[in-house]
Order: sequence, then C-alpha cells, then structure tokens
Amino acid sequence: MAVNVSYAGKPPAFAKGFPIAIPVTPETTVGGVKSSIAAAFPKFYTSRQKIALNTDKKALSDDTKISALNGELTVKDLGPQIGWKTVFLIEYAGPLVVHPIFYHFSKTIYGQEVPHSDLQKLIYGMVMVHFVKRELETMFIHRFSHGTMPFFNVFKNSFHYHVLSGLFLAADIYRPKFSLTSDYIIGTYRENPQVLQIAAGVWVWAQLSNFWTHWTLRNLRPAGTTKRAIPYGYGFSAPFNVSCPNYLFDIIAWSVIAGLSGSYAAVFFLTVAIAQMMVWAKKKHSNYKKEFGKEFPRGRKILFPFVF
Repeated sequence: MAVNVSYAGKPPAFAKGFPIAIPVTPETTVGGVKSSIAAAFPKFYTSRQKIALNTDKKALSDDTKISALNGELTVKDLGPQIGWKTVFLIEYAGPLVVHPIFYHFSKTIYGQEVPHSDLQKLIYGMVMVHFVKRELETMFIHRFSHGTMPFFNVFKNSFHYHVLSGLFLAADIYRPKFSLTSDYIIGTYRENPQVLQIAAGVWVWAQLSNFWTHWTLRNLRPAGTTKRAIPYGYGFSAPFNVSCPNYLFDIIAWSVIAGLSGSYAAVFFLTVAIAQMMVWAKKKHSNYKKEFGKEFPRGRKILFPFVF
C-alpha cells in the first residue's frame, strides 16, 4: 500500500523527483510521511514540510492517520526553520545585554556621569529580573505547540525586544533627565520612597501572577504533545475571567514602568506590546471557542476583564 505525494508548485532544487510514492500502513501518520520524504531528500527536513490534501491548502497535523484521509497529498517547502525555544532565548537576551551597557557606561554614552536615581535603579532591576525570568521560563516552563517557525522571523521578533524594550528604553531611561540630580526627579513622586515601594509591590505581584498562569498552561500540556485543554484557575477564572491572563499581567507590569517613569520609550513599547498582545489574545480566544464549543466558559473575556 502506498500514498502518492506531489509537490505544490515548483519543487526546490534539493527536492527534485516529485511526485513520489511512499509505502504506508493503516497506522502511518502524516508525521511518518514527512519522515519518509526527509529520508528521500535529506535537506527537506520534516519541519520545512507542509503536508496537505490536494483539494485543501490547510496543513495536516502530524498525528493524522493517512488511512483517515481521502485524496492525494501535496507537500510544500516552508523555508529554513528555527526552533521556537531558540527564538525566544534570542529575543529575551537582547535587553539583558543592552540595559547593562547603558546603565554602567553612562559617561561614555551620554558624555557625563549619571548619578542614578532610585527610580533608575528600580527600573533597571525590574527590566533585568523580567527578562531573566523570561529566559528561565523558556528553558524550563514553556511547552510549545509548534516546534519551529520560519528562520527569518527571528529578526522581526527580536526587533520588538532588542530595539523597543532594549535600545530605545535603555537610552531614554538611563539618561541625565532621570538622574538623581534632575529637576524631573527632585521633589516629585518619582523619588518618593513610598510610591516606589508600592510600584515595586504591584510589579512583583504582576510578575508572580504571570508566572503562575504560565505554570497553569504548562500543566495542561503533557510533555512531548500538542494537547490543548481549557485553562481554569487563577487569572483564567473569576475575578479576572480572561483567556490570556499571562498577557494581562505582563501589561500591568510594563504599565508600572511606563507610569512610574513617564518615559516616552516605555510608553511607546507598552503601546506596541498591548496592540500585539490583543491580536494574539483574540486569536487564542477564538481557537478556544472553536475547539471546545459549548464547554468553553460563557462570559470569559479575551484579555481585559469585563471589557475585551
């Protein structure tokens, strides 16, 4: 028994020879077909392949059994791929490199010594802890539903962190305007110890809450699977009752930095981040409703409690 696989369009130079017939059994899956194609064309590794029916452009999941399909299969090259975990580690490393440079080498960068205010010290600590947390979560907490993404996405994704929350934020927040001797700081709430302590407390709560929701999502997906389930518990249920509380708590944490400092770079990064997370959250919420139907909690909002 064999299944015919043709190429959707013109095959790349490293995968000439389509269509091909691949031996299958009743238990063979789409993932098995991908492995057979990779064996025939070593440079056409499995994560580069998109397998679909010739009558439908939608990609078939790897665990779909060939025996359950009707029609011939097509394959398409998705281009060079890179692991999601690798991309996340690269993204979050940017601010961890950029912020210490601006913080510790202010004389070289700004042409003068910048005696750091308590505000600058606090925000520096917040940024560093935030991205160290992100790196650790990527290594030990997150379980990804997709193994890879197109390689060139790493440049687009890294811009958000390396430039917006890295270069732009660091260049703005550690400059003399926010220093210990600046009129922007002296005599304002930005040097009030109680205000700084309250802000730090809210920020810590948001970070811990964000971590807890990531832990909840991790426990919904057994290792090595792409299984999905409806999340419940802190953040997902009342009083927040949203589909993406991890994004909500992230927004709160960055709102603390933007509101406390009044930095234009911080406000700009927050605005871009909110816009992007609203798009992601809406898509995830829609997927939950589509997959689970009536089982999905009625009244659960997308990102912001009671509103959106």
